[in-house]
Formats: sequence, C-alpha cells, structure tokens
Amino acid sequence: MEWNDPSLLNSSIPFTFTDGTDIFNELAKKYIKHSKGLFILGPSGVGKTHFIKQQSEANWIDGDILWYAANALPGGKWWEADLEEINRIEARCDVVTLEAKRQGFWIMGTSNYWLKPDAIVVPDLDTHKKYIETREDKGYDGGLTTNDFEQMKAHREVILEWKQKGVPCFTSVQEAAKYLASL
Repeated sequence: MEWNDPSLLNSSIPFTFTDGTDIFNELAKKYIKHSKGLFILGPSGVGKTHFIKQQSEANWIDGDILWYAANALPGGKWWEADLEEINRIEARCDVVTLEAKRQGFWIMGTSNYWLKPDAIVVPDLDTHKKYIETREDKGYDGGLTTNDFEQMKAHREVILEWKQKGVPCFTSVQEAAKYLASL
C-alpha cells in the first residue's frame, strides 16, 4: 500500500482532529472556568437542564450544548439508533467532555461511554418517572418521554454500574452539584 492510496481517502480533503479552542473560548464567555473540571452523569429527565437554567452563576454547562457545538451529537433522536451507533456517538462525547474537564468546565449530561464521571444522579424510579411526566406536561424540551420508559430504565442500570466502580451516587442533581462544588 502506498501512503497516498487514492482508494482510501481524497488526500486533498484533510481529515483532522482539533482541540476545540474556538468552542471552549466561546463557552468561557458564558460559563465559569474552574481550577478543576467536573462531570455529572444522569439519565434523561432527572432535572439537569432545569438545574442549569436555574443556577444564579453559570457554573454548570448542559452537556448537550457542549456536544452539539462540537458536532459529537448528531441532530434528531440519535438515542433511537442501534447500540453500536449510540456507543460511537457517546464515545465522541466522552472525548469532548474529557477536554472540557481538562479546561476547567463543569458539565452535566446523559452521554457517556467510557469516561468516569465525578458523580452520578439516579433518583428512585417513581420520582424519575414523575420528572419526565412533568417535563412532558410543562413544555417538553427534548430527551426521553414516558413512551421510552423501558429505554430509560435500561439506561439507569448502565449509569448505576459507575456506583459499583466507586463513583458517588445521588438522588438529585442539586445534591450532586453541591457535593462536587464543595470539594
């Protein structure tokens, strides 16, 4: 094989990786950079976006904003793809989250494949279901719905595996954020 094998890629179109400087510079205009980055993982519908919208200082970034800005998340209902594609998407999100943490940003999100979170949020099942029902009734803004209950339960189990690996587990976003901010 030659290095410029034309059957592989068009060598006139570069395939590059980036450190995301432009994205992170824009985020730094709106969100506080800290001495240590943090990542809270929680399934869809536990109140991450609600918490972020209510914060008095812009400490926490909604992971979806970060991941869409970096083109790690595709448009549409990507969570309905097959598991191999979901894993590929979430692995891209992990790379972006890792760099954001390295730069001192605090992120809350639901996308995760291999990156160890600093805390997880998994409320009891009835409370979680109520949160999702309330979101549907008062202005659905994306994510899983009550029609996706089985997928939501499965995702909770995947997230709870981090608890077995020593990641602190909380029943509310507020508790997790307060704990991590106090460290």
